[in-house]
Amino acid sequence: MKELGIRNPSLGLESIGFTNLDMVRYNLGTAELYEEILRRSEAQLTAHGAVRALTGQHTGRSPKDKFVVRDANTADEIWWDNNNEMSPEHFEILHQDMLDHAKGKSLYVQDLVGGADAENALPTRVVTEFAWHSLFIRNLLIRPEKASLATFTPRLTIIDLPDFKGNPARHGCRTETVIACNFTKGIILIGGTSYAGEMKKSVFTMLNYLLPAKRVMPMHCSANVGPDGDSAVFFGLSGTGKTTLSADPKRTLIGDDEHGWGKDGIFNFEGGCYAKTIRLSAEAEPEIFATTRRFGTVLENVILDENRQPDFNDGSLTENTRCAYPLDFIPNASKTGTAGHPRTIIMLTADAFGVMPPIARLTPDQAMYHFLSGYTAKVAGTEKGVTEPEATFSTCFGAPFMPRHPSEYGNLLKTLIAEHGVNCWLVNTGWTGGAYGTGSRMPIKATRALLAAALDGSLASAEFRTDSNFGFAVPVAVSGVDGKILDPRSTWSDGAAYDAQARKLVDMFVANFAKFENHVDGSVRDAAPGAKLAAE
Repeated sequence: MKELGIRNPSLGLESIGFTNLDMVRYNLGTAELYEEILRRSEAQLTAHGAVRALTGQHTGRSPKDKFVVRDANTADEIWWDNNNEMSPEHFEILHQDMLDHAKGKSLYVQDLVGGADAENALPTRVVTEFAWHSLFIRNLLIRPEKASLATFTPRLTIIDLPDFKGNPARHGCRTETVIACNFTKGIILIGGTSYAGEMKKSVFTMLNYLLPAKRVMPMHCSANVGPDGDSAVFFGLSGTGKTTLSADPKRTLIGDDEHGWGKDGIFNFEGGCYAKTIRLSAEAEPEIFATTRRFGTVLENVILDENRQPDFNDGSLTENTRCAYPLDFIPNASKTGTAGHPRTIIMLTADAFGVMPPIARLTPDQAMYHFLSGYTAKVAGTEKGVTEPEATFSTCFGAPFMPRHPSEYGNLLKTLIAEHGVNCWLVNTGWTGGAYGTGSRMPIKATRALLAAALDGSLASAEFRTDSNFGFAVPVAVSGVDGKILDPRSTWSDGAAYDAQARKLVDMFVANFAKFENHVDGSVRDAAPGAKLAAE
């Protein structure tokens, strides 16, 4: 067996069952991985020095193919309504078959860390079949100091073999694609998919399992901090502006996707960013655009022209085109990945029904209600068969990554909000003046002005009204923002049509929340929206 690179000799791949390895490359750097990627023809070099990889049939995650091993430790801790279960026996067969698949193959190993807070960090070893996957995960997680690699001891090991095919009858999986999480053993197996984001979210899933027991809140959010140390977190599903709005040149970026909140404040889980690039432009998002022209960045499913120039407007392969780059590619990124307790929490939604105001203040109970709801809306045309706005409720703004019951995360968040006096706001980046197809997208200038006022504290002193549909407080006037936009009903040409649409959305919220009612206290249940419409 030929091994190259820095590793802990007592904790090589043999310790988790690998045998008869042809070649293992430990902790290769960016330039070395480029050489491997190009030698193996795994990806193309772009005109500006990034690498572009294609992921084949999987251009996104496969949540239905994700499984958690049910054993004595997890049986009573996992939210089984949301997580597919796999038996320990099936996992062991799958694990051995993947080890057999790896025999005689070149493998790439990265020893990395999930979590910038040393007390809550998750040392993670990632074993990949593709060199470009090794570069991807090296960009996304935190790289430990070189001197520590000789004694690196992983608590989580991810084995990522895209060319391995699962067998439902033999492995207890659903298709040839399988993501199997064994929390007790600290091993996650990924097979049958080349989509690199599965590795990133596997680390997040493990932290979502481990941290609540330590009273640390794992969060699917971006985060930044102002010059006075006033940190803010931004919850939101895809398409709501989580990455864009947290990338503020006046504030330091802590991270764009995953964070923890513990006794000392908030901390990034990652050491890089995984940003969407569809319709990316230098004018709208200059910091992110600049990363796509850097040596070391991985572009995923981005179309290249004949000169190998990326065409970010081409979504012919997928709308989910991405770039993965180290956090230090962003000029104002935090060097520590940590900040104090947040002063502000922003919950983002893209309401395609055109009902919600551009910003609303939430009480702690309302914040928990909307956190558990995790609402946004798909628009017509984004998916086959979607012909009108479609509500999406993804609890905790990240249901696919939540092993525990949402109430555990919701109650912990509510407690932390109360302990630290955090101001909470719901921000709608969706539609105004009507639903999608009739109205228009909320002006980004107005959203940024409202966010700035929320973050600097000035919005708290505004005059507020109580929204008759949702019961939260909405500002009546804000400097620099068209007052009409603050009252969604007034932006519609037909008030009765607005009322009908509002009633429809309220009913969706109520129906969705029914599954949580027995897991929250009365004050949270009372934070539910009501149908006291303006016309009544």
